[in-house]
Amino acid sequence: MFSRYKKSGADATPVAAAAAAAPAAVKDTPAPERVAAAQRKPSPAREARAAPADKEKKRRERLQEVKLELHRALLDNLNLAALDQATEADLRAEIQSIAQETLTEKAIVLNREERQTLNQELYDEVKGLGPLEPLLKDDTVSDILVNGPHNVFIEQGGKLRLSDVQFKDERHLMRIIDKIVSAVGRRVDESNPYVDARLADGSRFNAMVPPIAVDGSLVSIRKFKKDKLGIDDLVKFGAFSEEMAVYLQAAVACRLNVIVSGGTGSGKTTTLNALSSFIDDSERILTIEDTAELQLQQSHVGRMESRPPNVEGKGAVTPRDCLKNALRMRPDRIIVGETRGEEVIDMLQAMNTGHDGSMTTIHANSARDGVSRLENMIAMAGIEMPLKAMRSQISSAVNLIVQASRLQDGSRRMTSITEITGMEGEVISMQELFRFQRVGLTPENKIIGHFTATGVRSHYSERFKMWGYDLPPSIYEPFRGD
Repeated sequence: MFSRYKKSGADATPVAAAAAAAPAAVKDTPAPERVAAAQRKPSPAREARAAPADKEKKRRERLQEVKLELHRALLDNLNLAALDQATEADLRAEIQSIAQETLTEKAIVLNREERQTLNQELYDEVKGLGPLEPLLKDDTVSDILVNGPHNVFIEQGGKLRLSDVQFKDERHLMRIIDKIVSAVGRRVDESNPYVDARLADGSRFNAMVPPIAVDGSLVSIRKFKKDKLGIDDLVKFGAFSEEMAVYLQAAVACRLNVIVSGGTGSGKTTTLNALSSFIDDSERILTIEDTAELQLQQSHVGRMESRPPNVEGKGAVTPRDCLKNALRMRPDRIIVGETRGEEVIDMLQAMNTGHDGSMTTIHANSARDGVSRLENMIAMAGIEMPLKAMRSQISSAVNLIVQASRLQDGSRRMTSITEITGMEGEVISMQELFRFQRVGLTPENKIIGHFTATGVRSHYSERFKMWGYDLPPSIYEPFRGD
């Protein structure tokens, strides 16, 4: 009935035998409820009581086992090489036939909705990324974090939680990882146990496999947002205030060099994307990233992506290589997705030599820490430079540091905007213009606070006026509560 895409000869395995051959380890897999229970705080001891029979729970567990067995049956019976030429309709029909035969043999009755869900999951297993496919399609999920085959965490609304998604075993997880990295011409194995790649939809993918990952492969996926958040969206979500948006528009349009600083997951790339919307469409922009994530809307954008070495250890193209070449491509602005190494030298040189308005991100906890990070990166690049000369280079290159933070309730806010005004002796002088002021917590652990100006007028006010942005003094007035 479904021999068209079935393996031929000795390689073919009967469906029933394949289903029966499902490893016993699958049935011993801890249910998501038990994994989550193990992570809760211990509760007071109670008298042992017999739990009432939960037929629905048992049914869900049984369906999970059936799905895992059907996955094995599909892998053993379908000729995966021939599937590349199959249409989606033919493949879905083939999967439906195999699933129906196995369910009949096991005397399992499913309603229509359950059969449709099962067939879709099996299709995702063969042509998509298996258990990860529904999470990738869910727009409310921003991050997917896999800690071994049985622990898949997701981030929704800024909060991490354990999902009910599981892989069959480590081999199943490794097969999905191999499918992802091979599609972009990379590899991951014991000799090269970690990889950074990009999914077809632009999502950022990182994996580390055993023996480096002790308890099973580690996977992190930062999902690519199809709809880019603009300044108005960030103001509406409370990421920063209207006054801060007015100031940032003037700063970017007047070609100040901007660094967005923050920790992992704090929204640096989102902020950089939003700031780029203030760049005039007539300017030529070049972007340099390890993994292309920026979504610039201008018409004249050249995108570059660094490349790791091949199997022989050759062919690597570093961000510094891209940056050096970008300087020869007549850019008006250069945007580096993240500065983390020796490319900092070329970035500062570009900011100092006619490429005003350039932007980048760095990992730091505050504006002052950001300056220290720049100094450390220059030192790590092997450049022997007196401390005063190094700081003079930084102070003349960088005009503005925007600090993005992820707060304890999961919200992301622009907690500080700081200008670099020059040097005072051997110290870089800075002034903070805006900050987020925390005042407390709600009973639901939501942070209460407000954005306020510090009362300090911008060091670049005259430059703003020359470019036609005469900002009203009122935006620098501190917040006055009721």
